[in-house]
Amino acid sequence: MSNFVDRVKITCKAGNGGNGSVSFHREKFVTNGGPDGGDGGHGGDVYVFTDPNMHTLLDFRFKSKFTAQSGGDGAGGRCSGKRGESITIKVPPGTVFRDAETNLVVADMDTPGETRLLLKGGRGGWGNMHFATPTRQAPNFAKPGTKTEIHTFLLELKTIADVGLVGYPNVGKSTLLSVVTSAKPKIGNYHFTTLTPNLGIVRRHGEDIVLADIPGLVEGASEGVGLGHDFLRHVDRTRLLLHLVDISGSEGRDPIEDYDQINRELENYGDLASRPQILVLNKSDLCESTENVDRMKAHIASLGVSIPVFTISAATHQGLEPLLDCVEEKLRDLPPIQHYEPETVLLETKTTESFHIEMDGEVFVVVGSAMDHLLDSVNFDDDESINWFHRSLRRLGVIDALRDAGAGEGATVRIADIDFDFID
Repeated sequence: MSNFVDRVKITCKAGNGGNGSVSFHREKFVTNGGPDGGDGGHGGDVYVFTDPNMHTLLDFRFKSKFTAQSGGDGAGGRCSGKRGESITIKVPPGTVFRDAETNLVVADMDTPGETRLLLKGGRGGWGNMHFATPTRQAPNFAKPGTKTEIHTFLLELKTIADVGLVGYPNVGKSTLLSVVTSAKPKIGNYHFTTLTPNLGIVRRHGEDIVLADIPGLVEGASEGVGLGHDFLRHVDRTRLLLHLVDISGSEGRDPIEDYDQINRELENYGDLASRPQILVLNKSDLCESTENVDRMKAHIASLGVSIPVFTISAATHQGLEPLLDCVEEKLRDLPPIQHYEPETVLLETKTTESFHIEMDGEVFVVVGSAMDHLLDSVNFDDDESINWFHRSLRRLGVIDALRDAGAGEGATVRIADIDFDFID
């Protein structure tokens, strides 16, 4: 198993709210103590923390389920239940959370040290002391805590770097990174020496520039061929691309074809083709390079593309200073690293009182989260609780919905496994 993991799926669940208590005050010489059932505790929340010491999502291969603690139930004597403990999930900088069902962005954790609320715990239910009124002095029912749902997230690690080094395998990207920064990437004279992104920092005139050596592209990468999306995902955030080409053609490939093919893959993946580029003609120290340099410059001119072109040799350190000066100048005018704005919010627990009417023969069946929550609150052995249940049906609009669905006086209505006669 690779130690570098940049895409995983996890499930998270905030804690359920604790149930309210049904209790009455009991004391010597006090025959009819009032209701004193306490409230349930709120469920624990789920937080996300951007840990600058993490560089991969490997940890989630071994633990992918995260559940916050549920709130405690209320008790007599107006005692509230204990609040559930929250949990914090640590992720590396650059991690994007997407809702697995909709693929919409929930959070972009791109700031080291940032903590963000991902899911909020359920609210604790009210104890029966809240339902006492002058006419209902002994309520024999309480509210249950809000139940939270399990959410599945897709986590994508998108490398945070100012400059991305792109190009076919073995064109010298790792060598260039090792020369201009203190990074020590694996270097070898064979394809796919680099299998994971490597980061390095070059300091120019008091400013730090982060470079990312991205695994090499091959034809069809935008469709997942080779390292495919594992490569392209890490180019998303870069502000500037250094497009490296082996200008010597030392492996029998045509540098011009390599240049065009890489740009096609960037274009097919999204808007990466429009990302500012600097073309770097590497391996100029090899004798075969002179003619190809002229051919490449003529090809660029024929395309009408206005991009800087630098001829360098990363191995012999030739031409690096002018290249780095151009990189610094370009970055000065470019917008900051891309931040993915949230497209959906899952912070709140789903407490929406939803329901709908279905037909089972001539029986009107009311189903939905509102009915489940309501039935948990009712004591059908207590007349006052039943009266509160009927009032709640009207408040939620169930009576009007049944009437609109064609329910007449005396029609059979089913909620869960309980049948009622419809009374308008």
